[in-house]
Amino acid sequence: MRVLVTSSRNTFALDIIRKLGSRGHTVVAADTYGGASGSHSKYLAGHAVTASPRYDTDQFIADVNKIVAEYDIDLIIPTFEEAFYLAARAADLPKSVTLFAGKFAKLARLHDKASFQRLVEEAGVPIPETIVATDHDSLTAAIAKYPRYFARAAFSRGGVALLTNTGPLAGKMTVEECHPTEDQPWLVQPFVDGPMVCTYSTVVNGRVTSQCTYRAPEQWAHSTGIAFLAVDSTDTLDYTQRIIDALDPTFTGQLSFDFVDNDGQLYAIECNPRPTNGVILLEADQLEQALTGENAETFVVEPGVERQISLAVLADAFAEPLKHLPISLHDLTHVKNVGAGWHDSIAMMWSPATLVHGAKLSRGQHEAVLEALGDDIVWNGEPISGMTDEDAALLEDVHEQRV
Repeated sequence: MRVLVTSSRNTFALDIIRKLGSRGHTVVAADTYGGASGSHSKYLAGHAVTASPRYDTDQFIADVNKIVAEYDIDLIIPTFEEAFYLAARAADLPKSVTLFAGKFAKLARLHDKASFQRLVEEAGVPIPETIVATDHDSLTAAIAKYPRYFARAAFSRGGVALLTNTGPLAGKMTVEECHPTEDQPWLVQPFVDGPMVCTYSTVVNGRVTSQCTYRAPEQWAHSTGIAFLAVDSTDTLDYTQRIIDALDPTFTGQLSFDFVDNDGQLYAIECNPRPTNGVILLEADQLEQALTGENAETFVVEPGVERQISLAVLADAFAEPLKHLPISLHDLTHVKNVGAGWHDSIAMMWSPATLVHGAKLSRGQHEAVLEALGDDIVWNGEPISGMTDEDAALLEDVHEQRV
């Protein structure tokens, strides 16, 4: 394969690059800035800088087409929300290239947390009771209904924009800081006790070809995982397949779900229709075959496989109270780092540059580092420049499917 991996700033993008490159495939990386760590891997045949898909969609598509032509790319693997822009402009991509992502309207239905709730109900997968708030008054009324509540924006990611009165994030955000609207609603649910369980799946023609179910024993600021431990996939594989069947039996792409494990009962919370850190737990040959669907049986990561992002663990050690330090030190010395064995030191040297880039953006935009780092590649439900009339109409239908 000749593969283009976009948004190479992501740790899981670098992992995909290494795994496919090590298997002999030609891999090219792209991002909107030159310091993205994945763009400096030794497993690359080349790398490029593109325009922002969010702020300059036309130029982004032109830049991608240029890369495809220059390197004779036959597969594009998006690793963040540029997937929506590529899917909305799929007609403008060369006919010779395959985009490893679902159709735009299907991705939109998964990403919009409000319409996702209805899809999950249709699939027969357990979800918490959900209220959609479209203004301040409805948000206030919704959280008043539940003694312990959990609320978040319909378009959010990375543990950003969360309102709750329970758990470690209680009080981190106030009701006055939330601004739900008809176009940007918020979801309110009763707080469900239990650890978060996450999944990563590759899907080819409606069939799950690989499945990783994992927990994040260590998190950065109680939101984004920085250490990952595989757990049993029996229930999540069943639920994932049910959701795909309800969404689109021909779906091809990457899906990542978040569940809460409440005394053994999993409740679906949200979907990221893109890769997440679960891909790190797959073996290189498994990922290679899963992307093409060559494997007859689903590759399932065995419980107990564990990886961590050592740089993030170290950063988190200094952000947490001193009593947390022994846990961080244990993880640093006992848990295998995602970069172990790749001998890809140049890419690792660029990893701090990604965090610095995010820190600079966050200071300029008054946002959290993780939020700022993805600002130019996110999609929040708006119409996309150059999208087809059919997709624009389907996007309106998605918004109408909110519970």
